[in-house]
Amino acid sequence: MEISKAELKSAAAAGDRTPELRGAEILVKTLQAENVRYIWGYPGGAVLHIYDALYKQETIQHVLVRHEQAAVHAADGYARATGDVGVALVTSGPGVTNAVTGIATAYMDSIPMVIITGQVPTAAIGLDAFQECDAVGITRPIVKHNFLVKDVKDLAAVMRRAFHIARSGRPGPVVVDIPKDVSFNRTTYVAQPEKVEMRSYNPVRKGHGGQIRKALQLLLAARRPYIYTGGGVVLSNASAELRELVDLLGYPITNTLMGLGAYPGTDPKFLGMLGMHGTLEANNAMQNCDVLLAVGARFDDRVIGNPKHFAQNERKIIHIDVDPSSISKRVRVDIPIVGDVKEVLAELIAMIREGGARPDAQALGAWWDTIEGWRRRDCLRYDRGNKDVIKPQHVIETLWNQTRDVEAYITSDVGQHQMWAAQYYKFQEPRRWINSGGLGTMGVGIPYAMGIKLAKPDAEVYAITGEGSVQMCIQELSTCLQYNTPIKIVSLNNRYLGMVRQWQELDYEGRYSHSYMDALPNFVKLAEAYGHVGMLIEHARDVEPALREARKLKDRTVFMDFRTDPTENVFPMVKAGKGITEMLLGSEDL
Repeated sequence: MEISKAELKSAAAAGDRTPELRGAEILVKTLQAENVRYIWGYPGGAVLHIYDALYKQETIQHVLVRHEQAAVHAADGYARATGDVGVALVTSGPGVTNAVTGIATAYMDSIPMVIITGQVPTAAIGLDAFQECDAVGITRPIVKHNFLVKDVKDLAAVMRRAFHIARSGRPGPVVVDIPKDVSFNRTTYVAQPEKVEMRSYNPVRKGHGGQIRKALQLLLAARRPYIYTGGGVVLSNASAELRELVDLLGYPITNTLMGLGAYPGTDPKFLGMLGMHGTLEANNAMQNCDVLLAVGARFDDRVIGNPKHFAQNERKIIHIDVDPSSISKRVRVDIPIVGDVKEVLAELIAMIREGGARPDAQALGAWWDTIEGWRRRDCLRYDRGNKDVIKPQHVIETLWNQTRDVEAYITSDVGQHQMWAAQYYKFQEPRRWINSGGLGTMGVGIPYAMGIKLAKPDAEVYAITGEGSVQMCIQELSTCLQYNTPIKIVSLNNRYLGMVRQWQELDYEGRYSHSYMDALPNFVKLAEAYGHVGMLIEHARDVEPALREARKLKDRTVFMDFRTDPTENVFPMVKAGKGITEMLLGSEDL
């Protein structure tokens, strides 16, 4: 029942109509027209017509997860790694509510997704029918847009608009709620035109030329310039343009947690991640620059800390973002530029090359001298000589050294292990670091890795997690076996909810209220019970051999249970309410 691109164009141009199809069959055709390869989902009564239509086709692979939350996370991970729209399918009622965490996670990080939700028949909506819930109302605050399809005749057009909205402008998740009778009813299928025109939705792509020229003048006149980039660079596939701009100007650059990999982590001009657990040099440069170029970033609370502290030092700010609502939202900027990051950077680079002007080399050299002084503090040092316990940083550094020259994707759950991965794994390419930044969702690591492994079967995919986070979606080890997605799980097991314990140590006088994991499973046996390989690593000397052995098992999912130092904290650290230069660099500052 697949329809080719040629047939689509012909139908769109000539108004060609196919025989009447059920709504579920039309849905499948719209997904095929969008070149969807995978759908992650879980069946239920309201979506059985859709599942029947999926059964009758062969171009889209459905992946049966073990929980609807994981369906959305896996589709999310796929979207982050590929740049394509991720697709998830869940049933009505609890299927929708179970998916909410995944939808909110994607929304906070601006991930292009379409989530198809089942709904009770239209005549039963509002009557408290079995497994009914208001999917549109529940998801409205956590989606870019949502639709309730009340007539099968509207389904094809709605799906085309859903994909367009999800991937254009500032990307985001779109929910399409389909009542059961709509998926069953018949109508003629009309192929949708390639170009989508929506009167109320026209995101700006090209930046204002006059504003870009002003930005260039300000950048070239700067004595202490700084380039601050976020996830928008990754989402717009603008890494090449960013690298060219930095090379042209020779300015220092930092990435947010979501922007890591947009600029090579080993390049001397890269100062490391900034923010709450950023480097000393990255945070000090942010506070002391005189001209700041912000690209695809949103000055969130984990980046700038206390806004009043940030505003103490005068600086001129240029802000490039596709979403006008993100500009001057938390920090007033001097030169706003609304447009697609890739296009704006390309135009800025062209202006630099045409004009021939370059920065003040002497002033820039003095600025770099100051930065190198901060860098010499070596704020990411830790006790590398301690061989009595496994230091979590050592595990990450060892993984980096072993995978630095291969195509490797790193997912993480949320907590201390996430920050250590961001600090010590030097990401060289965009879309290789997949984590929940905005919502901070535990449990995403394994589903993200599953989605990526299907998209990138020849790549090495690692889920860095902790013994707390991993248990939130650990049932997906079953999915890994069924769909042959051999991922490697690196669990930094410190027997605590590590980040909670760290805050309790620093702010609650060591009252570790419910942060100790007192009844952990035997993860090795658990992995084996799911049909995978389990490893227990308890000594520092065994870290490197264990990772090498796991890498050799290319066709197996391997769960590595690293028993790490339970007292280790993430430093540097900016405590709540403090400015980004008011950092704790280690236990000596406590």
